[in-house]
Amino acid sequence: MSDRISIDHRVMGGVPCIAGTRIPVATVIGLLGQGYDATDVLAEYPTLTKDDILAGLRFAALAVDERELPLRMSA
Repeated sequence: MSDRISIDHRVMGGVPCIAGTRIPVATVIGLLGQGYDATDVLAEYPTLTKDDILAGLRFAALAVDERELPLRMSA
């Protein structure tokens, strides 16, 4: 995992956050999904960097990639 992402049960209940902040990775990814670009996200959260946003995207991609989905069996 990136050193830019932290998971600490004492911070935001263990929700993955951008390290050193209380900004959840899901918040950043959600903004991007709503059509914000990196410049917009940085304007909303000036403590973040472009590298933080990229780390959040990588984290989200890994989280989705690691899930096992059951195959539906045909009758």
